[in-house]
Amino acid sequence: MALGDKAKHLAEETEGKVKETTGKLTGDESKEAEGEAQQAGANLKQAGDDVKDAFK
Repeated sequence: MALGDKAKHLAEETEGKVKETTGKLTGDESKEAEGEAQQAGANLKQAGDDVKDAFK
């Protein structure tokens, strides 16, 4: 797996954490949920990266 893809997925996860935290601090449930969903998507992509790496 390309190192760039892994970094991109990690950055996406981090962005999701920031959104979630911002939502919690401001009481914006929509932003909080958006952040959680973004993290879940990034984690799924990272799991896919791990599977691809395992078959190399």
